[in-house]
Amino acid sequence: MSETDFEVGEEFALRLDAEDPLASFRDRFYHIPGVIYMDGNSLGLLSRDAEETLLRVLDEWKRLGISGWTKGEIPWVWYGERLGALEAKLVGAEPEEVVVAGSTTVNLHTLVATFYRPEGRRTKILADELNFPSDLYALAAQIRLKGGDPDRDLILVRSRDGRTIDESDIVDAMTDEVALALLPSVYYRSGQLLDMEGLTAAAHDRGIVIGFDCSHSVGVVPHRFDEWNIDFAFWCNYKYMNGGPGSTASLYVNRRHFGAWPGLAGWWGHDRATQFDMKIEFTPARSAGAWQIGTISMLSSAPIEGAARLTLEAGMENIRRKSLRITGYLMFLVDELLSRPPYNFSIGTPREPERRGGHVAVEHPTEAFRIAEALKARGVLPDFRPPNVIRLAPIPLYTSYHDVWRVVQHLKEIIDNREYEQFSKTRGVVT
Repeated sequence: MSETDFEVGEEFALRLDAEDPLASFRDRFYHIPGVIYMDGNSLGLLSRDAEETLLRVLDEWKRLGISGWTKGEIPWVWYGERLGALEAKLVGAEPEEVVVAGSTTVNLHTLVATFYRPEGRRTKILADELNFPSDLYALAAQIRLKGGDPDRDLILVRSRDGRTIDESDIVDAMTDEVALALLPSVYYRSGQLLDMEGLTAAAHDRGIVIGFDCSHSVGVVPHRFDEWNIDFAFWCNYKYMNGGPGSTASLYVNRRHFGAWPGLAGWWGHDRATQFDMKIEFTPARSAGAWQIGTISMLSSAPIEGAARLTLEAGMENIRRKSLRITGYLMFLVDELLSRPPYNFSIGTPREPERRGGHVAVEHPTEAFRIAEALKARGVLPDFRPPNVIRLAPIPLYTSYHDVWRVVQHLKEIIDNREYEQFSKTRGVVT
């Protein structure tokens, strides 16, 4: 169904819900009473499946104590690898190429510490100015650790419009001075989806190692890491993967790099067969598990098991199909009902299906923050990103088309009634 087939009426939204093959998954999530939740691109909701696996691991701790490391339903000592094998199916990888470990930024550090090898003319890291700031902080730190200067050695591709990055500009910046490129799969403000396959091919043609932060895509956009031949990737599990606040993150290493010495070695990356020999020499695992550092946090990882199984049950292609349809529907409603005065909303997300991820950047020229606050007061949970973006994420597994229709009506009424004027322009710590 194209946007030309959408209709603005409420009956149409209800018809879309009646035809939705993923509608039954909605009931497997806990919903906040009286709230339309549109912030799953920041923190996904709790599913009963994730709750069940967390409670099982808690029960194993209660019943088994330390024996859970070897006698849990999934022995805890292998838990990160087993969860990685589940997630490998979501990203087009082999089971041993993915492991659930660490946090997003810690995984960035351990991977970049491994694959950033400045030598001769190749001393620079290529990134971009729209990337999530934490990634840029970490890249600058890694350059300093290798004796470089971020002002000289961190190249940031500039945006032409403040929203998106043109892939041709990235390729143009892939000079013979670049040792490593680190890019997001999806931009956190605009929702632009990069051509990871094309960028990887361009990087490799120029002798550049390339990795991706896939925090805003895993769980909502199908990936084919092995087919695309990317070198490494990492992502969080609390957004579209619905693994819970601060849940353990994940990393991918292409098997051709197995045997490379991890840049940040640690206890949990040791080969399991000899780990408890307690030798002072480090022997890395022959898998992505080598890039683990500390012992897995079981209670921050257990919900991921249930959440990943639920996602696999729904199917990534089905999830992507609904995601494109429901975000297209949202953009259609904004265009039809809110784009002209006095509303003046616009869409900052690319329209082409192959260029957008799972959320929509709804822009307002002057009052985006206060409108977001007015939405919260009406029982809609979005988030705000400066300078003018209200991010709305209709999550395929638990957001209905009628939810989207109602959100647009709320936006219209907020402007009609000038409700945003009741709110301060001062932002809180978390927006």
